[in-house]
Amino acid sequence: MVDSQYYLPNDIGIAALDCGEAFKLLSPKEKLYAHYLSRAAWYGGLVVLLQTSPESPYVYVLLQRLFRKQAPAQLEAVADAAGLSSEEYQAFLVYAAGLYANMGNYKSFGDTKFIPNLPKFKALVWNSQAYKESPGEMEALWNNCSHLLYSLEDKQKQLGLGDKGVTTYFSGNCCLEDAELAQKFLDSKKLSAYNTRLFKKESAGKHCYEVRLASAVKKGEERRSLSSQGETRCGTYDFDEAVFSVQRGDYAFLMEKVSQNLEKAKAYAASDNQKGMLEEYIRSFTYGSVDAHKEGSRFWIKDKGPIVESYIGFIESYRDPFGSRGEFEGFVAVVNKAMSARFAELVSSAEVLLPELPWPPAFEKDHFLKPDFTSLDVLTFAGSGIPAGINIPNYDDIRQTEGFKNVSLGNVLAVAYATQKEKLTFLEEKDKDLYIKWKGPSFEVQVGLHELLGHGSGKLFIQDEKGKLNFDKAEVRNPETGELISSWYKGSETWDSKFSTIASSYEECRAECVGLYLCLNKQVLSIFGHEGEEAEEVVYVNWLNMVRAGLLGLEFYTPESKSWRQAHMQARFVILRVLLEAGEGLVTLCESSGADGRPDALITLDRSNIHTVGKRAMQKFLCKLQVHKSTADVEGGRALYETYSAVTSDGSHDFLRLRETVLLRKEARKMFVQANTLLKETVELEEYEATAAGLIQSFTQRFTEDAEKLEAQLLELVSIDAPCWCPTVAPCH
Repeated sequence: MVDSQYYLPNDIGIAALDCGEAFKLLSPKEKLYAHYLSRAAWYGGLVVLLQTSPESPYVYVLLQRLFRKQAPAQLEAVADAAGLSSEEYQAFLVYAAGLYANMGNYKSFGDTKFIPNLPKFKALVWNSQAYKESPGEMEALWNNCSHLLYSLEDKQKQLGLGDKGVTTYFSGNCCLEDAELAQKFLDSKKLSAYNTRLFKKESAGKHCYEVRLASAVKKGEERRSLSSQGETRCGTYDFDEAVFSVQRGDYAFLMEKVSQNLEKAKAYAASDNQKGMLEEYIRSFTYGSVDAHKEGSRFWIKDKGPIVESYIGFIESYRDPFGSRGEFEGFVAVVNKAMSARFAELVSSAEVLLPELPWPPAFEKDHFLKPDFTSLDVLTFAGSGIPAGINIPNYDDIRQTEGFKNVSLGNVLAVAYATQKEKLTFLEEKDKDLYIKWKGPSFEVQVGLHELLGHGSGKLFIQDEKGKLNFDKAEVRNPETGELISSWYKGSETWDSKFSTIASSYEECRAECVGLYLCLNKQVLSIFGHEGEEAEEVVYVNWLNMVRAGLLGLEFYTPESKSWRQAHMQARFVILRVLLEAGEGLVTLCESSGADGRPDALITLDRSNIHTVGKRAMQKFLCKLQVHKSTADVEGGRALYETYSAVTSDGSHDFLRLRETVLLRKEARKMFVQANTLLKETVELEEYEATAAGLIQSFTQRFTEDAEKLEAQLLELVSIDAPCWCPTVAPCH
């Protein structure tokens, strides 16, 4: 019997992202701008299929062809004729909706594989109209994905590198050593890994690596001199007894579609900054230049308070097992003016609040670069999942000296964190009503602090390629030892390249800790409209939510490989461990038996100790996190973080046993149905019902004008890589 964590339940929560009112308020020009940006994002989002698993593009095309010929309501009769029960057909719809929502067959939050919860998938395909019209094509699609569709071999259960899981950022014969060598090569050539994939081959007894850059232009297709524009240098290089070949053309067709739609959006841009931003993005996606994307990001930072906000590119590195390559992501959203006013006040208070953080002034940026911080209603979010808040760009050299933007996604928060009392696990009854009442407001505070003062704080000590330091090495001392600091970032080293596999989770942990620490500040709570007793309730529920999330995080730990599959949940587990270690009754975690007789657990938080014991624990831990980060102390930072990340059965808590309890009582993460923009005489918004069928319909109507060509190109892109996913040569040196 298959573990239920590998199925999506038939009653999974599905919510519609409501942006109708916000969209109505846009001018015709703004609607056209939003439309073409959305088209660019949706085409680019298909890249994620190719970044997730070898079978994901095949399953996607199979489903698209089924639903293009017969809508879910029509296909139900086919399912009945094929012998599927109503529950099995619902399981089929949920699986299809899950594949679209996650842009692949691995969960975007947790990186665990999910498989269809029905045995008669093939019978449904063979009885469909799509099969009757094109039996050869449908059979070929099925044969290319059917084995992996259901496979739960140990390596197939989660994303990972080498024998730890599946990844398509690397060929199947790559392991951690290969990733580390490739990073050294990229650093030596001042190339970013963000928009790359790595493929390893054997030739004449040498390891040969192909670094593929995402670009519309392919090798040999350059239409003008690239070197004169500072574009990425392609070519073949000897490096450390290996050969590296840097080539353009990964995801070429999709990058071309992205660029074409950005070019159309440019005609409706509201400012020169928006035009400059789009021009640089087009250059980036055309030629594979991360430098051009950085330039676009600089224009984006300067585009203050736009009515239509967007960002697009290879952004977050959570799903690269090495932590350096970005997953494609694109969003388009409309400003929520009322909530944005609160965030603007928080930005204005930042220079007063930053000194409250528990590290010496030398460890804080020389100048706080006031960012744009807006609350947005999402119109389009293409990628593997939708976050509640964003702090971008992720380029450290820009964030440290030029600035960044913060985004809180209001309509995501509104539906993602609505909670039903009967589904609240691991809390005392007296806490549940408080939790339901204050979770939304408290999370709004946490997101604001996490994004602005979490990700936006802290200095990196850097020595540039000319030897110039951005700090005085005769003055800056480690606050714990009192000694002068002895390590820092040198040359082209970055936070991601140095801390690699722990970088994402470590940084999320630091930002979450900042949120917990600063939410104790009355000025912060007042900005969000919370005073007196109400403010204390917000603090309590914010901390309670964090310790509960730390327990829930155990779902995302894999004991077999001793690895974490989700950066934020690892971070929250680390915080739970820190607060348990603080003692004095601050947090208690007890195993018990539930009313149903099955194993259960109870987590409690002593609110009277939050401002004392809790604050001291956060103060000490936050300072350690920042010092290791600022000084590029990978060894010390890794030792600290991995100690608290360890899921052990030692001491007073058996976390491995608790993990089984968490899995037993887990609730599936919600899926979102998003609208489409349709260009008729004017731009119209097409919205869909909050069901699996509605989510499916939104995707089948998303690419109607070029569906067949698009699907053929997707299959061509994945077929190029087909030999690469099997580890045919020795995986390590």
